[in-house]
Amino acid sequence: MATFMDVHSGFVGVTAEELAAAHAADLQIEAEESVHFEKAWLDPESGKAFCLSTGPSKEAVMHVHERAGHPTAEIYELSIQI
Repeated sequence: MATFMDVHSGFVGVTAEELAAAHAADLQIEAEESVHFEKAWLDPESGKAFCLSTGPSKEAVMHVHERAGHPTAEIYELSIQI
């Protein structure tokens, strides 16, 4: 499985509870795409949210986010780790 970091925009003013709810929506359906979301981060001032996941492809990660209601096309494969 590959590791991915994705970036979402439009989360200005979102609370920790709202981020947790969005993350939970991903977790509910992630297995259907063979994806696992490890962690999520948020900068509520800039409205940027970040998700770390593992899965078979960028498209699989993208599909989970689309189905969960917070799509993004900004997904990066993290192929180098030190």
